[in-house]
Amino acid sequence: MTDADVRAGNGESTFTVLVAAGANLGIAVAKAVAGVISGSSAMLSEAAHSVADTVTEVMLLTALKRSGKPADEDHPVGHAGERYVWAMLAAVATFVGGAVFSVYDGIHTLTHGEELGDPLVSYIVLAVSFVLEAFSLRTGVKQVKAEAERMRAPFAQYLRLTPDTTVKAVVLEDAAALAGLMLAAGGLLGGQITGSGVWDGVASILIGCLLVYVAWTLGHANAQLLIGRPLPRPMRAEVRQELLGVEHVVDVLDLITLIQGPGEVLIAAKVDFRDVVTAAEVERACERAEARLRDRFPSVRRVYLDPTPGPAGSAQ
Repeated sequence: MTDADVRAGNGESTFTVLVAAGANLGIAVAKAVAGVISGSSAMLSEAAHSVADTVTEVMLLTALKRSGKPADEDHPVGHAGERYVWAMLAAVATFVGGAVFSVYDGIHTLTHGEELGDPLVSYIVLAVSFVLEAFSLRTGVKQVKAEAERMRAPFAQYLRLTPDTTVKAVVLEDAAALAGLMLAAGGLLGGQITGSGVWDGVASILIGCLLVYVAWTLGHANAQLLIGRPLPRPMRAEVRQELLGVEHVVDVLDLITLIQGPGEVLIAAKVDFRDVVTAAEVERACERAEARLRDRFPSVRRVYLDPTPGPAGSAQ
């Protein structure tokens, strides 16, 4: 994968995040107004949900901008890892800004009750919000599908394992937003039918639980990548086979793969070469190995091979 491919991928991710941020900013204001008019805690929770999503997307845009800076002397492997720092902060924002408020507001409604107002405005806002969130989700899903097809991976598996956590965050948050809108509508309808604010309070708590799940999922994914996540086991096996297919390579004694960012994978290996080959042949074999790996896995950006003697007595 070339630098141009990486920039193109960042451009797609930026567009996806911008669409989501624009939709959520307008939705947050509309939900807050509707929540005040209707007196619905679920609507106020949804407003907090949208505010948290907007803050999250601002952080994701920061992540995309900062992680795209080129490598330099002080950062020899680039800034791709910074994306996961900001994405981790975005997950925290989702938890604090959305989940905590929603659960608190729901509990407050259950314990203190609420004065229900006219729900018509809330229904209209929920309907418009559903359309906007669905459009944003469609944009994110479209990008994930295209990336999954390029990687020849099933959609669900790619979404779970993708190192592009910015797009993953948009897809999960928009899916959660659609579910939250339906919960809020259910709370409004239950309160309208029964005249009790219990339904609204329960809906608010469920929205909070939904946001806790999203925050945990995104936080866990980014934590793994910050710590250092290797390629999936089947891909590591393919890397080993590609190395063993190079002339003069006898064995791969140790193999390390590290995902540094979307479209950026580092491979390092201790390789046992035939004892009778010359230094020049070892150098050419290393060049062929790198070319094979880059051709098979376009996301490989750096390959480091260390010629290492194998166990004493091994066949050479």
